[in-house]
Amino acid sequence: MEYQEFLEQKKQLSGNFGFEPIFMPDFLFDFQKYLVEWNLLKGRSGTFSDTGTGKTYMELVWAQNIVQKTNKNVIIFAPIAVSQQTKKIADGLGIEINRSRDGKPKGKITITNYEQIEKFDSNDYIGCILDESSAIKNSIGKTKKLVVRFMAKMPYRSLWTATPSPNDYVELGTSSEALGELGHNDMLAKFFRDTSNDKNPQWSKSKYELKQHAINDFWRWVSSWSRAMRKPSDFGFSDDNFILPELIEKDYVLEVTKPLPGQLFVRPAKTLNEQREERRITLKERCEKVAELVQDYDISVIWGHYNYETEYLSKIIPNAVEISGSDSFESKEEKLIAFSDGQIKKLITKPRIGAWGLNWQHCNHSVFFPSHSYEQYYQAVRRFYRYGQKREVHIDMVTTEGELGVYKNYKRKVEQANNMFIKLVEHMNNELQLENKININTQIKLPVWI
Repeated sequence: MEYQEFLEQKKQLSGNFGFEPIFMPDFLFDFQKYLVEWNLLKGRSGTFSDTGTGKTYMELVWAQNIVQKTNKNVIIFAPIAVSQQTKKIADGLGIEINRSRDGKPKGKITITNYEQIEKFDSNDYIGCILDESSAIKNSIGKTKKLVVRFMAKMPYRSLWTATPSPNDYVELGTSSEALGELGHNDMLAKFFRDTSNDKNPQWSKSKYELKQHAINDFWRWVSSWSRAMRKPSDFGFSDDNFILPELIEKDYVLEVTKPLPGQLFVRPAKTLNEQREERRITLKERCEKVAELVQDYDISVIWGHYNYETEYLSKIIPNAVEISGSDSFESKEEKLIAFSDGQIKKLITKPRIGAWGLNWQHCNHSVFFPSHSYEQYYQAVRRFYRYGQKREVHIDMVTTEGELGVYKNYKRKVEQANNMFIKLVEHMNNELQLENKININTQIKLPVWI
């Protein structure tokens, strides 16, 4: 291969590739129409919209526009069990979409799971949607590398998720790279400083922090290729029909008298190994508390992090069904769908298996053990606490005195996530106001119905 040819294959597309929408159905709310139009005009973009705001509906309309404009194929990658849910919604809207697991297009719009991406040829498609695109947040992860390679030369790319980077801003670089904007490492060099050589380092501190003088520039840059919202009023629309019931979170901190091996007294676990050991020696007490809590509810989801937790829970909670990592793909999907359809009343699984994309408004109770991943907790809670939920949602957190360090780190990430969304919305609103006053860029403008 000639060197110039090699460079050409490595080069990603740049610029705007969008067009005016040609299909804008009435079933979309006004804020959804705005987001669909903005994404279509941009061509390559990300939408960070909270759970229950209708991302699936917007994705389907975006894909249908690409098909009607180009008469070429679009593919959607989604988490496990979400593809069947998406097809059901599409069928109800009259949009043709088909599932595929063999790597072949199934009509103009094909949907599959992230686990199947290596079977597909990007040359078969002109557009790609990543549903719950936080699946590619890990900058060195296999899925991210496969996705970036798959999308590298596509003119139409669309990322949709509720949590772009709730606890670490640098994760936004993976979304940027997938869209052909700044690469992850280029973003770090431009906007961040490495804190690994700081004095008095903290294990809970991010390795990279935004440079103080670059904070506004960073958020303006993010706003140039993405839109974020938690409620329609973030863009000036009415919040009618998008007001959530009360979320009731309760913490149960168990007093356990067992010290860690080699220690005389009970104290908070500090290192990762100590935290894991704390989990093991308090297994019985924690799980028995969970079993007690779920007795008060007809339907519950219990989230564990380790196999020994979910296995023990399945033994002591009557009629509970466990989804484990060792289950086949088909078995996992079958159980998730069965719970969605109400056939399973007590579901035990891990956030990394079932916390993304599914609509579980029929359930209003869940139990957790704490972890360092705020995103997993947020996504798992949002299976129930999402627009369309009519009842107050009860979330129980069961932990021990020894795990208070993990719990405090989680609380820190909650605050950081809220600050991130505030910044995103603030800068995006500023951009919208600028566009409204000065019509410099006619390709990205406010839709006519505002």
